[in-house]
Amino acid sequence: MIRDWFFMWRREFANYNAGTFQKDLLAGLTVAAVALPLALAFGVASGADAAAGLVTAVLAGIIIGLLGGAPYQISGPTGAMSAVLIVLATRYGLEGVWLAGLLAGAMILALGIFRLGRVVALIPSPVISGFTSGIAVIIAFGQIDNFLGIKTPAAENVLAKLAVYAESGIAPNGSAVAVALIVMATMLLWPRFAWGKRVPGSLVGIVLATLLVVLLRWEVPTIGAIPRTILLENRLRITAVPWQELGNLIVPAMSIAALGAIESLLCGAVAGNMTGVRMFTNIELVAQGIGNIIIPFFGGVPATAAIARTSVNVKSGGVTRLVSVIHGLVLLGAALLFGSLIGRVPLAALAGVLMVTAWRMNEWHAIRFFFGRRLKHAIAAFLITLVATVLLDLTQAILIGFGISTLVFMAQMSELQISRRPVEAERLGLAAPAAAHNVSVYYLSGPLFFAAARRLLETVEGQDGPDATLILSVRGVPLVDATGIEVLRELWHRQHVGGGDLLLTSMDQRVESLLRRGGLLDELGPSRLFWSADKAILSLGGKLGWETAVPDTANPLPEDSILATQTIKPFADRAES
Repeated sequence: MIRDWFFMWRREFANYNAGTFQKDLLAGLTVAAVALPLALAFGVASGADAAAGLVTAVLAGIIIGLLGGAPYQISGPTGAMSAVLIVLATRYGLEGVWLAGLLAGAMILALGIFRLGRVVALIPSPVISGFTSGIAVIIAFGQIDNFLGIKTPAAENVLAKLAVYAESGIAPNGSAVAVALIVMATMLLWPRFAWGKRVPGSLVGIVLATLLVVLLRWEVPTIGAIPRTILLENRLRITAVPWQELGNLIVPAMSIAALGAIESLLCGAVAGNMTGVRMFTNIELVAQGIGNIIIPFFGGVPATAAIARTSVNVKSGGVTRLVSVIHGLVLLGAALLFGSLIGRVPLAALAGVLMVTAWRMNEWHAIRFFFGRRLKHAIAAFLITLVATVLLDLTQAILIGFGISTLVFMAQMSELQISRRPVEAERLGLAAPAAAHNVSVYYLSGPLFFAAARRLLETVEGQDGPDATLILSVRGVPLVDATGIEVLRELWHRQHVGGGDLLLTSMDQRVESLLRRGGLLDELGPSRLFWSADKAILSLGGKLGWETAVPDTANPLPEDSILATQTIKPFADRAES
């Protein structure tokens, strides 16, 4: 992995010059402008404060940016992560958030060290879209207080929050609502103007809303003082680690680790498609792990790669990972130089930013695809994961969604297609003797595994007796498991004891290897294994006493109908054909 890291750096900075640095500098300034309001907002949305979000963005930009697996990744606090953290903060306080972040960092680091990055890719797309939409709902509901300018008791989920509003009632602050709506309108309308591509609407909206509050002297809650330091007073300390909560925080830490790994790798995949530069997934996970281990000791919240900020980096012409470092340093400068001004930003303005962000973070293209194409299994996994994310937590939501997707997939895979065609000697150009012998060819399509294998046995028993000769063409079988091997063995024993026979044809190398390891091919012997169904049929001619006749050209076999010109070879000799 270290060799990969040095290779990546050497390739990235091979022709670095002043012109390249200028591109990185401009991209870094642009990304910082986008990241500043989001860092403040996600810090608050995480159950911490704006300063924690800012510190997270600074450290993630510098540490994870330098060590990451791609030149374009921009990491920091994100909306998806904040939705998980707000529940954690409600239950265990900021100490719980910091310790869970530390544990999650260690888990992500382990994923990278043991090169398990590909495991994350096993989570189905509808499940990812479902919990992304669920997280968007959590973020939106979590900002209702700030949007309305009120303060209500914390709640662990959306239903509990609705119950709080029903019990206590709502008396909105009109000024706060106006501030939030101004920011939302600015974010939605600003991109339509020419400057919208260079200056983010969220930053413009926050500046505009803050000026209105100051000039009109509106009474609305604000962020408060921003410490002019990167080492916050409220942070994880070695001497004050809440070890007694360690057992309770394992599952939340797994949620944070899973989300951090998923977001980072998805972000890398998206940006990789945009740039054509492949991300080193395991190096990225190592960087995310190290960053999240360090950040809690400075008072920050867990971080992950952010797709929106990374996309801004790519579109702004960023070339190397120095963009991430520059963006982190710019944010640090903003905190040190303009902390007092940032402290006057209304919380309602951040709520407006988060409301629009929550709407945009939904994967609308995927949702339209699932519903537009009426993909019932995808819709079910999406909706179940969404509801589970809103009402439960991320880990449970992922497990439930993954379980539903797996069951649906298994149900679809278990639909083994079995086509039976009795062999008529006349159609093969052979003349059968008076004593007929039943020969049937079964064409199988689909995995022969535990959910489908028994159907093969039931189908054969319902149509052919144990005295028949069965030819199983498994050309369409990509996989056989232990149950499938046992079913084939039962079928072979049934035919063998009853005076019939069983021949296997058209196996690919993987199926052949599995059947050989299962001992079935040794039981059958090479004389019952053939490259194709036609060769197996012709091999029966001598055994059954069939003689050459005139072929029935009007009714050829649907598969392997080139009987007259081919030499019959055992399956074991297929490499010569």
